[in-house]
Amino acid sequence: MKGVAAVRLFIFDVGGVVCENTSVVPSICEHLGISRSEFLTIANQSGLKEIQTGAITVEKFWNEFSRLSGIPITEDLWAKFFNPTLNTQTVEVINQLRRFYRVVAGTNTIESHYKIHMKRGDYRFFDKVYASHTMGLMKPDPEFYLHILRDEGFEPSQTVFTDDMVENIESASKLGIESILFTNAQELRQKLFESHLLPNK
Repeated sequence: MKGVAAVRLFIFDVGGVVCENTSVVPSICEHLGISRSEFLTIANQSGLKEIQTGAITVEKFWNEFSRLSGIPITEDLWAKFFNPTLNTQTVEVINQLRRFYRVVAGTNTIESHYKIHMKRGDYRFFDKVYASHTMGLMKPDPEFYLHILRDEGFEPSQTVFTDDMVENIESASKLGIESILFTNAQELRQKLFESHLLPNK
């Protein structure tokens, strides 16, 4: 296939691409009886970024959230409301790509969600998983992508990245990584076919 010689590595986001229904914020807000903006303000002050990069534990996050909000929280609400669904059409694309390329996950996540994904087998479609909370890095930090490239032994020009967040796509593109903004699996398949990276079947 044309394109196989040039491209060797595919990096896929997980939430919103491989799995749907991954946002738990609406359910947590309803459970706590607060608005989304109020929740995010307190969450950022409690270490939202820090739990995504593994700098603090989920338990420490909720303890601080309870202190700042005045709402007693005695369980991990990130896990309580997390019930993702697998996008089987995206999985089909990944399985087809793996016939020709190395395919890894590059995901911003937290330990609670990572463990649930692992238990469900949502990562079994990848050759390796790069998770922000274990890397100490998160998208759209350019170092997130560079870390993966160094570990995998590939150049940006040999890599294709797929994500559903514009800021993540823009960050990867600036490094010279071919980046695809994900909308749905059918459109992704078509883009890969047009780029001669995937057979049209």
